[in-house]
Amino acid sequence: MLLAQPTSLPQEIQLTHDLRYHHDLDNNDNFSPDDQWLVYDTRTDGGGIAESSTIEKVHVGTGEKKVLYHIPHNKSWGPGAGAVSYHPTRNAVVFIHGLQNATEQYPYQQWRRTGAMIDEEHGPSPIFIDARDVVPPFTPGALRGGTHRHEWSGDGQWIGFTYNDAIMKAIKDQTGKKVNLRTIGVSRKLRPVQVEFDQAGENVPGIWYSVLVVRVVPEPEPGSDEISYAAWDSWVGTRGYAKADGTWQVARAFIGTVRDKKGQPVDEVFVVDIPDQIDQPGEWGPLEGATTHFPMPPKGTVQRRLTYTAGTAHPGTAGIVRSSPDGSQLAYLARDSRGIRQVFLISPVGGTPVQLTEHESDVEGSVRWYPGGQSLSYVWDGSLMLCKVGKGTFGERSRRLTHPTTPSPLNPVWSHDGKTLAYNRYVPEPKSGVPTKQIYYIRPDL
Repeated sequence: MLLAQPTSLPQEIQLTHDLRYHHDLDNNDNFSPDDQWLVYDTRTDGGGIAESSTIEKVHVGTGEKKVLYHIPHNKSWGPGAGAVSYHPTRNAVVFIHGLQNATEQYPYQQWRRTGAMIDEEHGPSPIFIDARDVVPPFTPGALRGGTHRHEWSGDGQWIGFTYNDAIMKAIKDQTGKKVNLRTIGVSRKLRPVQVEFDQAGENVPGIWYSVLVVRVVPEPEPGSDEISYAAWDSWVGTRGYAKADGTWQVARAFIGTVRDKKGQPVDEVFVVDIPDQIDQPGEWGPLEGATTHFPMPPKGTVQRRLTYTAGTAHPGTAGIVRSSPDGSQLAYLARDSRGIRQVFLISPVGGTPVQLTEHESDVEGSVRWYPGGQSLSYVWDGSLMLCKVGKGTFGERSRRLTHPTTPSPLNPVWSHDGKTLAYNRYVPEPKSGVPTKQIYYIRPDL
């Protein structure tokens, strides 16, 4: 398929140059509200977020760097800080923070971390968002494990995240049963949640109320909509999606792993509707969970499956499910009739998926909506691509934004005004040849 090409590609500008460490955007919302700064973490290849001791930001215009948060004496086992996102309207960031009692014996883990906020107006001290209580009896509004990939809602009143449970991890260690399942939760700015401090330092109070909103089970019934894993999630729209009655529904879209009729795992697209009041227990059990099972979703939570690829020739979906700003369409990756991975669209209320791209080889990923909602960017053939949604042939709607390279650009993120597209590239150190992630950007003429 021939693509429409501009006479010249946008100039790529390298923004960071320190080759001693990574400047990792990590597929988050990295632009400050005024689009002047990009925030990132400093993780390592070997130690990951556990070895990231610093959250930094860089000025898009000047390249000036500032440290927003630093963990003194951070070790290879943690605590660690990373996967950072900016608030949509305030100079505040949220990120993963490993437990402050991390040791070599009890290191940073998926189930040993929390969400922390730095409010730039109030200095570099972390404010912990989600409370953590791992000592029974558990506390409603607190969780028992670790949160990850924190994402502000469009109004800044919610934070969504993925989650792993320390209590279920302990059960797995004792019994060998696979019950430490990843799932999805949210925090809302309702009220602070206090927990009793324990001698080991495992419990953490939080300033927001947190719950899980997706129910997972170890052994989904084959052919059903039960799921054993939920991740790759994001908010639907900047304020939810419009329902048939004209009201707006807060929701998160995600990938959930079901079992087909033969019992084989298949990843499908789901959406979960979230009630305004998240402090009321639902039908499945207490919000805080119990010693034998997960915390359960609040009353009014509705989990819905949107795709049904399990019975097709090329089952499965992939990628972070990304919503258009108006909440009307969700973008994800799946294979077309030829077995080639493409970008597809589906409404959060359900319906027939629409294939957006028509490439001759697999789309690599990193799908992001242009802020105006009329186009999507993604990575294909070593290039950042742009594809318009709407009428016209695929060749007319799509074009390259960067020259093909190996390795490909990664972690793209649009500025709020849509004028700048930032991303990571690996840049090798001249003497050692060891590559580090550096930040680049383009300003495409759209």
